[in-house]
Amino acid sequence: MDTDGLSVWRRATVKFAASAGPGVVLAVCVAAAALRAETLTIATYNVENYVVAGRRVEGVYRPAYPKPEAAKQALRAVIRALDADVLALQEMGPAAYLEELQRDLRTGGVDYPHAALAEAADADRHVAVLSRLPFLRVQTRTGLEFRYFDGREKVKRGVLEVDLAAAGGEVTLFVVHLRSRFTERADDPGSALCRAGEAEAIRDHVLRRFPNPAAARFLILGDCNDTKDSKPLRLLTKRGKTAITALLAAADPRGETWTYTYFKDDTYGRVDHVLVSPGLVSAVAGGRAQIYDGPGVREASDHRPVVVRLELGER
Repeated sequence: MDTDGLSVWRRATVKFAASAGPGVVLAVCVAAAALRAETLTIATYNVENYVVAGRRVEGVYRPAYPKPEAAKQALRAVIRALDADVLALQEMGPAAYLEELQRDLRTGGVDYPHAALAEAADADRHVAVLSRLPFLRVQTRTGLEFRYFDGREKVKRGVLEVDLAAAGGEVTLFVVHLRSRFTERADDPGSALCRAGEAEAIRDHVLRRFPNPAAARFLILGDCNDTKDSKPLRLLTKRGKTAITALLAAADPRGETWTYTYFKDDTYGRVDHVLVSPGLVSAVAGGRAQIYDGPGVREASDHRPVVVRLELGER
């Protein structure tokens, strides 16, 4: 039933119920409630080294140091405020760290009973998902390869592929974290070629899974370590004449669009993105994503989370 038709139906049933008895009114109310749209809120968040790593703490560089408790508390406060149904995470440590975050959130009244973590070539930093919705399927894609100069490379952090049950059918997440700009290779400054290769391998995998993106419902989301006009983002949105995804615009309440702070140089940029399949674009509330900028966001991570709300039709 289309939206206009549904509105007409609701007006007609309300008018009819007004002239009927209380039993009919109750039945109409129940029917109308059953047809409410399902809203699915999804956030992507680089949680900045939720693992033992070298870091600056109170102005002093400390090697092999855990994420400070103050930063963890701020992170949990941000996640609580996001109130997302599904969280796609980057820079999460191995499984024990994800379990710790899940447990500490639950203690604070935020329960994500379902969790998944991708085990890939990067043994320290992983992509992960916390969800209120049960998973239909979870797969970690660790074998995606691309040509890199005279050899072959794998997508370093793999792809975490999660299928969720939602109104109107399944919704699939492809959670990614493309290669960092830090590299010692003089022949690939900023790892630009490597990131493009990863994006191409991910794109081709998505098309194998969904050959007709116009009829599919999926998101590619995460830390792409690149800007919206970069080659990796172009590769993730199109192959030839085939539109694969739409890159969602995003801003905070002030209209600022940065998601990442490089504290050493005091520079800002947007590297965290949400891309949705053509078959899902119409479900994006407001036609865009939002960048969260509430209390604790600067203390929790060097990234800000990006949030998208999907209106997935009527039940």
